[in-house]
Amino acid sequence: MKQLIVITTPTCFEGEAACINTLFAHGLMRLHLRKPKASEDAIETLLKQIDTEYHARIVLHDAFDLINRYAVGGLHLNSRNRLPLKQFKGSISRSCHSLEELETYKTYDYLLLSPIYNSISKEGYGSTFSPTELKQAEKAGIITPRIIALGGIDAAAIKELQPSAFGGVAVLGALWGDIDNLKHDASEITVTAIQSLIDRFELLKSALK
Repeated sequence: MKQLIVITTPTCFEGEAACINTLFAHGLMRLHLRKPKASEDAIETLLKQIDTEYHARIVLHDAFDLINRYAVGGLHLNSRNRLPLKQFKGSISRSCHSLEELETYKTYDYLLLSPIYNSISKEGYGSTFSPTELKQAEKAGIITPRIIALGGIDAAAIKELQPSAFGGVAVLGALWGDIDNLKHDASEITVTAIQSLIDRFELLKSALK
C-alpha cells in the first residue's frame, strides 16, 4: 500500500492555500479538493492561490468547469456530480459506500471506499464493513490496489491496513486536526498550525513505509 491521498476540509479557511502548498512541498502527490457547499468562485480563488506546479496533483470534487482554465489532474464523481466531462483527459475516481458499487464502477481509475473505520471528522459516521467482510472481498478480487480506504484513517489504521490489498488511504480528520479551529486567525495558521500539520503529515507518511 503506497498511496496517501489528502482530502480538504469541507469549508474554506484563511491560510488554506499556504497549508496546501506546504503539504505538496513535503511530498503530497494527490489532493482531493472537496468543498461541497462552496461556490465555483470560492474554489477558483483557492486554486489561484495554490502554486501552478501543483495543479496536476489536484482532483476536483465540484466546479468541474474549472478544467477549462486550470490543468488539474483529476475529477472525482459523487452524488452531486455523477458524470465526468467528456473532454477531460485526467483521472476519474468515485466515492463508493458498498462492495457492490466497487463492481459497478470498476472501470474508473480508482475508487474511494468508506467508511472503513469510524470517521474522525464526521460524528456518528461509523464503519459499515467488518474485517471479515473486507478480507472476503479481497479474496474475491473486489478489493484491489485500485481501491482507496477512507474513513477513520490515522497512522494506526494505516499500519493495520498494510497487509491488505488496498492501494492506499485517504485522510481528512487525522491530518487537519485543529486547523479548522484556527481558521479565523491567519497568524496562527501560518506559524503554529502549519507546523502541527507538517508533523501529522509526516507521521501518516511514515506509517505507509
